[in-house]
Amino acid sequence: MSKRYTPEFKRDAVALVRSSGRNVTEVARELGVSPEGLRGWVKQAKTDRGEGAPGALTTAEKDELQRLRRENREQQQTIEILKKAAVRSMGRCNIPGRTVTGGVAGWRGSGVRGCRTSRSVKCGGDGGTGSR
Repeated sequence: MSKRYTPEFKRDAVALVRSSGRNVTEVARELGVSPEGLRGWVKQAKTDRGEGAPGALTTAEKDELQRLRRENREQQQTIEILKKAAVRSMGRCNIPGRTVTGGVAGWRGSGVRGCRTSRSVKCGGDGGTGSR
């Protein structure tokens, strides 16, 4: 289990490494953190100052990327929910090849696909081929 450190603690630890002239392992041992973690903080601080590897993301860019990925995931979930709700609200399924017959004004001839509403042809009765 990893321990979470505050941004202030990380900033101070990086400053201690830079100002003390000691190596990362010594400072990490003194602070009670892992040397690998402290090395990562030092590397990220360099990137944030513009001294990092080409293409490396700053902390602000990483935060924005994480936020955008979360928003995208939430929007994708919303789209899926709305798709399902739209199908249910029409009272029909959306099997390709089935045409809408009656029910909603203006849908005939519009190319909207769905299931027939007649009782003799049930949704999925022909495996979605659209034949009668």
